[in-house]
Amino acid sequence: MQQIATPVQSARNDPQPAPAPKDSCIIPRDPDFELYDNVGRDADQIQAARYNLAIRGDLKRWAQRDAQPFRAAYPLPDQPWPAPDLTPYLDALAAARTPAEIDAVTDHVLDAAEPALRALSDYLVAAARWKQENRDAAKGSPSHLLMTAASRALSALALADEAGLNRLRAAYDPAPAPTASADASRGATASLPPAPPSTGPGPRR
Repeated sequence: MQQIATPVQSARNDPQPAPAPKDSCIIPRDPDFELYDNVGRDADQIQAARYNLAIRGDLKRWAQRDAQPFRAAYPLPDQPWPAPDLTPYLDALAAARTPAEIDAVTDHVLDAAEPALRALSDYLVAAARWKQENRDAAKGSPSHLLMTAASRALSALALADEAGLNRLRAAYDPAPAPTASADASRGATASLPPAPPSTGPGPRR
């Protein structure tokens, strides 16, 4: 006769989920995240759903939805900063024929762009210090990345200035070319065998 398992016995035989760690907590997903399917979703969303991940568009959409009351209380300009007119700079660049002329144009561009780049850097630093998150910030954390972005915003000016100086140095103060006698002496020295070790007195005890 086949033995019929009681509900208690079935519960004992069924695999039970592993207990959650004491410090673990379940973070609820955004309700919109559960709507992932093939209807109304693009390829990136469908691919990300296989790994239970949200894509950049999802994160931005949820954040914009939740920030609507804040945006209403603190209205911000919707238009981007006005782009500079590069026409006179590009025309001058095309007409430049010497290192001095191209350096004059580049210097004017850097001087014109510095206020905007410095303002951007200042904001990124302030964002990195939000709620003092920059204290002991780990590499790759939002605060660390913002600080890096702030530094690189200004490093563009420094790199462009260094490029200009290198061009001017090559034109006005080039490194002296090696002479024939110097090349000959270096070649003779290279052909000599290595000097024997010194035969001085041994170490004192």
